[in-house]
Formats: sequence, structure tokens, C-alpha cells
Amino acid sequence: MKKLAATIFFESTALLLLGLVVVMSASGAYSVFKFDSFYHLFNSHLFKVLFGFGLMVLFSFIPYEIYKEYSKPAIILTVVVLFFTLFIAPSVKGAGRWISLGFFTFQPADVAKLVLMIHLAALLETKGNSISDFKNGFIYLFIWVIAVCGLILIQPNISNAVLLAFMSIVLLYVGGAKLTHILASSFGCLLAAGTGAMIFAHSRERILTFIHSLNSGGDINLQVKQALLGLGSGGIFGVGIGHGQQSNLFLPEAYGDFIFAVMGEELGFIGSVVIVSSFLALFLAGIVIAKKTKDKFGQLLAFGISFSIILYAFINIAVSAGLLPTTGLPLPFISYGGTSLTFLCISVGILINIALSNSVDRKSNIEVVSKSNERI
Repeated sequence: MKKLAATIFFESTALLLLGLVVVMSASGAYSVFKFDSFYHLFNSHLFKVLFGFGLMVLFSFIPYEIYKEYSKPAIILTVVVLFFTLFIAPSVKGAGRWISLGFFTFQPADVAKLVLMIHLAALLETKGNSISDFKNGFIYLFIWVIAVCGLILIQPNISNAVLLAFMSIVLLYVGGAKLTHILASSFGCLLAAGTGAMIFAHSRERILTFIHSLNSGGDINLQVKQALLGLGSGGIFGVGIGHGQQSNLFLPEAYGDFIFAVMGEELGFIGSVVIVSSFLALFLAGIVIAKKTKDKFGQLLAFGISFSIILYAFINIAVSAGLLPTTGLPLPFISYGGTSLTFLCISVGILINIALSNSVDRKSNIEVVSKSNERI
């Protein structure tokens, strides 16, 4: 387990460092244009990466069992914050998602993702086999999913709400919920998400434009068009860091949601495959950690964290390649940082602690057995 913890740590650190390099390349032209300083956005991202890295190290030493005790007050507080976000968050492009505390701003949806996973894992361990009973088990957990995802949906933040609901349902299934309950709840979530997506203008336009592009073969939007041009022009080995054209204001906000296109252009097909392989390696290491963890809470939390990383990475890459409608979701570890990067690093720290804690427990058990054998 210590080797798995080291794998998670070094893979995450490598992706954070790669993100620093690519963000500097992707944000330079925009920083000069907007702030008259090539390193303005890079310096901001560097601070967030260092802060996130510090949190990752810190949380890797905090025993993960502690989170079970505080999961209920944490989820209640998260729901309250999400509720008040609807009224106090300023509207940006038709959505109120960010809360400003003066010296920093944060997106409650990113906090909710981790808190909901922790609470569901704790409840699944507590409920045990009763999770297979809809009235006495499943519904109590699903109510929290509805509350959190529903509040995120009406911000509106359709993409985060859909992915969080999907992750939660998968976690419930892994935790022992019946397939019939999973299918019924999934249908309800799809109906709610589809209704919300059609009600809000920005999401409706993205979906209809995507469907129209499939029928006509045209471009989805300017960002996807430029992203595809960047991915295509990278070739096998890429044009080199800092030599891509999409960073020169051709691809809007290239340092954010579409940063994979910048990497595809500058690092080429080989570099893109290495990045995708790194995310896959993280996921597989996390799954092995979950499998070898002794308690159910640790198993489910390790699985939830690992699954969320690979899911968000896949969705971001698929959007950049024009395979899905534009979502506005960042590429984990690499996109320009914010609340999502901070809580991603916290999640990785928790995953590392799960691996280390179970490694220590196993070593202790071996020592106890050895001492017992010596006495005999």
C-alpha cells in the first residue's frame, strides 16, 4: 500500500507541475492583453498549486476515519451554503456559482462534491445490508443526493450537478444498492437534468448546437473548432511548449477548460497519450487501494475519489475533442486553478492517507501475529 500511496503522490505532483508549465504557455498572451503582464495568471496559478500541494501533504497525515464523525454536520452546512448561494452569489454569464469572502472566492459545488462522497460512504457503512431496502435504507441516502445536486442544478450548474449525481449513484451501487433502485433513481436524475438543461438558455443552446453539429457535420462552437485545430496541428510529437498558436488568443480562455487542446498542440499525440495514461494510472492505483482497504468507509471513499478524478478528466478531454457538448469543467490538476484544484488536492491527500493507514494497520497486525508465535 505504501507503493500505491507513493504512486498517487508522484503522479499527482507530476500532473500539477505539468499544469504549471502548460498554464504559463496557455495564459501568457491573454495575461499581456488583459493585465499587461505575461506572468499575471501564471503567478496566480502558481500560488494555488503551492497551496493545494500543501493541503495534499497535510491531509495525507490526517486519519481518514475522523471524517465519518463530522460527515453529517458537514453535509448539512454544505446544503445551507448551497441554498444561500442562490441568493448571494453574483450572476456571471447567467449563473450564480461563486461566493466572495473578500480575500478569496470559492465555488460551493466543488466543496459539495467531496463532502457528499464522504457522507454517502459513512452512511453506506452504517446502513450495511439495509441499503438494499428502498424505504429503510436507500431513500435516506438518495435524499442527500437530491438535495445537493438539486441546489447545484438550479444555480444553474448543469454539468457539475449531472456528474455529481452520476458519481453518487455509482457509489451507491458499489456500496450494495439494488440495481432496480439505481435504475429508477438514474431515470429520475436524467429527467430532472434534461428539464433543467432545456429551461436554462445557455445549457439549452450548448446541447442543441451539439446535436445540430452531429446532424449537419458543422462546428459546435468557436472554442471546440479551435480546440480541434490545435489537437490536429500537434501531430505526433507536437510543436513544442510555448510554440502553439491556440495560446495566442485563437482559443478563448485556453488556460482553463480547453487546456487539453493546448497540450495536444504543443506535446502532440504522444504527449496526449502520456497524460491520459497518467489519469488511468491514478484511477487504477486508487481502485487497488479501495480493494485492499479493510473498512467499508475507506473502501468506498477511495473508490469515490478515484472515480471522480478519472470521470472529470474523461469529460474534459471528450469536450475538447468535440465528443460531448461544452460543459465548462476543468481538467483535474492541469487547468487554471481555483476551488476545484484546492479540493482535488485535499481529496488526493485523503486517498493517500487511506493507503498509508491500511499499510500501517497491516504491518501492526503482522507484528502482533509474530509476537504471538514467539510466545507459543
